Amino acid sequence: MLYYLFEYINELYAPPGFGIFKFLSFRSSLAAITALFLAFYIGPKIIKFLRRKQVGETIRDLGPQSHKLKEGTPTMGGVIIILSVVLPVLLWADINSSYIVLVLVGTIWLGFVGFIDDYLKVVMKKSKGLIARYKLLGQILIGLLVGCAIYFLPEFSEYNTQTTLPFMKNLNFDFSFFYIPVVIFIITATSNAVNLTDGLDGLAIGSMIIVMLAVAILSYVSGNKIYADYLNVIYLEGSGELTVFIAAFIGAGLGFLWFNFYPAQIFMGDTGSLALGGAFGIIAILIKKELLIPILGGVFFIETLSVIIQRMYFKYTKNKTGEGKRIFKMAPLHHHYELQGWAEPKIVMRFYIATIIFAIISLATFKIR
Repeated sequence: MLYYLFEYINELYAPPGFGIFKFLSFRSSLAAITALFLAFYIGPKIIKFLRRKQVGETIRDLGPQSHKLKEGTPTMGGVIIILSVVLPVLLWADINSSYIVLVLVGTIWLGFVGFIDDYLKVVMKKSKGLIARYKLLGQILIGLLVGCAIYFLPEFSEYNTQTTLPFMKNLNFDFSFFYIPVVIFIITATSNAVNLTDGLDGLAIGSMIIVMLAVAILSYVSGNKIYADYLNVIYLEGSGELTVFIAAFIGAGLGFLWFNFYPAQIFMGDTGSLALGGAFGIIAILIKKELLIPILGGVFFIETLSVIIQRMYFKYTKNKTGEGKRIFKMAPLHHHYELQGWAEPKIVMRFYIATIIFAIISLATFKIR
């Protein structure tokens, strides 16, 4: 909204300095700063409110016993992140941009699905929360909306079903008629992957901040014709506007991490993890970097893979021998290291380092082609 106000003032009166609001880099900086301070402001208030209402995490007996100490820690903190992202984006981004509309709607919708799940678990005391098929339905619906928008809207028509092939120069892959199902799968997968990773203080949000820093570069380059031509990537007019959203996301994430790092004062819950993962997936889809997700989100991918491998191996050995066996001490992978005796902050910091390495590899695909 302020973006349009300053643009109007600049066109009408042309005061010195007001032209700066046209630049993505400046508006992105403002969005990040606004989101950071908003998270700092509303964070303590929401934590205090949740404590007063006794909206605390219930720790399952199946998890590591050390987590029992976290029983009662306020959850549903994803509300802090979502509010701290949405307001700065409305203030500083071009909200007429289809890119901004799609990622905003997707983030809010998945946050709402996660909120219902958290509410049922911690307020209504229903241990399973939102029934899995209803949660999946919510993810499928937003995937269907994003997929159909990109497939049918004229502004996306030039490259609507195509994606960049990592490490391949001047070569794109066309999903063709399978595009919409692929979009549904990606958004469902990324939102669930971050949800699985959110098991240690600061792990999911810190890793996502690192990933989003790389995504900001990818988005900016994809929306800049000069850089896109130089690096031989698909030029997507208007996609650079996503940088404002990503900057707000990073600012909000840093603000939330202040309260979420070990020992956490609040957990994001499904409200945050589904929204964060969904936003990551939607942005990757919009900038045509779908096939880069397993590398860029390497930590989330490995965490999810560990759960799949654990379950498949357990079922296989149970059918084969009558007794289920496990590869990891516990899945997702971060719990395996916990049960090996690693301190929680040590696991989180090493996962951060791994995420940074994956982000560097992802950015290197621009030149290693």
